[in-house]
Amino acid sequence: MSFTPDEVRLMADEQFFMQKARIMNKVRALLDELHGALADEIAGAEFVAPSSFDIRKFQFVKGEHLEHYPYQYLDFPKHFDGAEKFTVRSLFWWGHHFVFAFIVEGGRLSQCKQNLMNRYHQVAGKDLHLSLSATPWEWKQGEGYTLPLTHDRKSEIAAVLSGRRFFKIARYVRHDDPLVAEGHVVQAGREAVRSMLPIMTV
Repeated sequence: MSFTPDEVRLMADEQFFMQKARIMNKVRALLDELHGALADEIAGAEFVAPSSFDIRKFQFVKGEHLEHYPYQYLDFPKHFDGAEKFTVRSLFWWGHHFVFAFIVEGGRLSQCKQNLMNRYHQVAGKDLHLSLSATPWEWKQGEGYTLPLTHDRKSEIAAVLSGRRFFKIARYVRHDDPLVAEGHVVQAGREAVRSMLPIMTV
């Protein structure tokens, strides 16, 4: 068994895992701050959520193997009850992006679809994307994975939504976006959720 020069370089890099640990600690602190910011943002909102929805519920999750890459996420607001979902997931995915996504499935799906179509131009043009995937747990962005919510795509979005058993609306912020280096990720997440509120609320 031999190793490539790149593999040898990585094996010899004693700083990498220390840097990774620092980054992951900063991401957790960022998600903590985002939790507080979102709590302020949604305070007083009247959600079209299931009757058992509890706006206080949240969770933090950290792992190493989202398609082989480390990740962390915050679910808030959080509602999972069997096949019923009504949650906002704020995800950091190493090597890819931050994602701020609203996921709905189950009893409130029809109302959220109706809200999106009735309030489409309140939501469109704000760098939000509709997932085209067969599962809400696909986090890639781009052709074949997502469709931008632009003002000229209302009929196309309506056609995609019509037969779906769930939908996910998300904003993606790449790690090389200036928002990341300049410390504006929490603001971006808060603005993303604010942009989605017309879909989630009465």
